[in-house]
Amino acid sequence: MTVPYDLAPAAVEIERLAAGVTERQFGDPTPCPGWPVAVVLDHLIGLTDAFTDGARKTPRHDTPEPTADLPAGWRDLLRTRLEGLVEAWREPAAWAGEATVGGVTLPAELTAAVAADELVVHGWDLARATGQPYRPDPVMVRAALGFAERFADLDGGPFGPSVPVPADATPLHRLLGAAGRDQDWTPTARLENPRAPRTASPNST
Repeated sequence: MTVPYDLAPAAVEIERLAAGVTERQFGDPTPCPGWPVAVVLDHLIGLTDAFTDGARKTPRHDTPEPTADLPAGWRDLLRTRLEGLVEAWREPAAWAGEATVGGVTLPAELTAAVAADELVVHGWDLARATGQPYRPDPVMVRAALGFAERFADLDGGPFGPSVPVPADATPLHRLLGAAGRDQDWTPTARLENPRAPRTASPNST
C-alpha cells in the first residue's frame, strides 16, 4: 500500500515557526481565544504524541489539557515529537483500518486528515500571532480541507462557527473559514465578537 500523503511538509513548517518564537511572545494572543502562543505550542507537543500513538495503534486516553507551562527544551521536544509523527504515518499499516486518538476512533485515513488539519491551522495561528510568514504545503492544505469542510458547523463538532469566505477563496482561505478563523485576524485587530475557533484535538474530538 502506498500512503496517500506525507505529513513531513507540515511538520517542517511548524518547526520553522517554532524556531522563530521568542519567550516574550509566549503570552501573546493567537486566533484561538484564550489560547496564547505558549498554549498553542504546548498543544502541538501533546497532539503530535497522541496522533503518533494513534498511527501505531497504541492509543492513550489521558491526553492532558494544554497549558502555558512549556517544558524545558520545548523546541527539541516538539521537533522530536513531529519527527515521530511523520515516521509513524509513513507506515502503510498506520492507514489501515481505524485509529484512535483521545478516545475517539475514526477511519485511519480520516484520523490522518485530522492531524494535517491540526498542523496546518495551528501553524497559521502561530504565524499570525508571532508575525511570521506562513508557507503551508498545498497537499497538506487539501488534506486538512477535506476534513474541515466535512465537519464545519457541526453541532458539537470540533470547530466553532465557520467564517464565510468568498466563492473564489483559496484552499487555505476556505480551510481557515471552515475552522472558524478570520484570515484578517491580527493580534491588534480581532473579531469584535470572538468566535471559539479551534481545530479538532485529542481533547475535543
